[in-house]
Parts: sequence; C-alpha cells; structure tokens
Amino acid sequence: MTNSAPQAAAIVVMGVAGSGKTVVGEALAAELGWPLFEADEFHPETNVNKMASGMPLNDEDRWPWLDAIGAAIRDSDGGVVATCSALRRVYRERLATAADRPLLFVFLDATRQTLGERIGGRKGHFMPSSLLDSQLATLEPPDADEPAIRISVEPTVDIVVETTLQALRTNGVLKAAGPA
Repeated sequence: MTNSAPQAAAIVVMGVAGSGKTVVGEALAAELGWPLFEADEFHPETNVNKMASGMPLNDEDRWPWLDAIGAAIRDSDGGVVATCSALRRVYRERLATAADRPLLFVFLDATRQTLGERIGGRKGHFMPSSLLDSQLATLEPPDADEPAIRISVEPTVDIVVETTLQALRTNGVLKAAGPA
C-alpha cells in the first residue's frame, strides 16, 4: 500500500493490456459479491476500431471513456469493482473526479515478457499485441501519494486474488473477516 486507503468500497483494477484486469476484477467481484464494471464495455465503437487497427488512443479519445466509467461507479450503491487501464496519473484523477467518491487502485504489475505472452495467447480481443509497447511507454505507475496498492501478477490468478484481498483487509478497505 502506498498510503492510507480510502474507506469507500470502490476498487479499480488497473494496468496495461495483458495484466489480467478482467480476470482479476471478475474474481474479486465474485469473491466480494459486488458488481463489476469492465472498462472495455465503456469504449465507444470509434475507440475499439482505432485500437483494433493498431493505433493507440490519445487523451481526447480517453476522456469520455474515463468519464463514463467514473459515472457508473458514482451511480452505483455499495461496493463496486471496476477495471480500467488508468495508465497515467491524470487518467486516475479524471476517473476519481467523475466517480465523485474515493477510489482505491489495484495496480497489476508484470514483466513485459509476461504481458506479451498473455496478449499473444488471447483470442477475440480487439487490443492487438502491437500496442503493448505504447501502453508501457504511457504507463505511470501510481506514486506513493496515490491511493493504490501494487500487486505482482506473475503468480497464478488465485494467488493474485488472495494477495489482493489480504492487502485490502490489511489496509482497512475490507473487514478482516471478509467483504466490507
């Protein structure tokens, strides 16, 4: 944990393509009994088409997408898990402003080799492996003053999820005995 966690139950699983945001987010949401907002579902068709053609998104492409994810978090009652690449600090700040509630970012960290292998093994996803280097170049890992925890995704998904839940409990985001 890089600083004291917010007490609200709004968790954003973040990281570059291939880090496991969806699978970890789904597992956390299932374990906690909370809804999941999958960021890919909030992309307008123009963004999906742009990425599918191998072109990285720019800030102007991202603002409405981040605002839509933030609005979904804001409009939800109780605990919520969302996924979002949230690659730069300004994107995390934009998301938090749109959410209008404290967010805790779970940064899924992996080596470039692991990320490349995972993206190469995906089927039916619009994000091509050619955009990984662009995402890594854009990535600004959360700073010590941001509400975030860093989790290595090199182990199995089960271990990643349990490590994340333990970190959330340790830092007061979840009750020690289970979900908030």
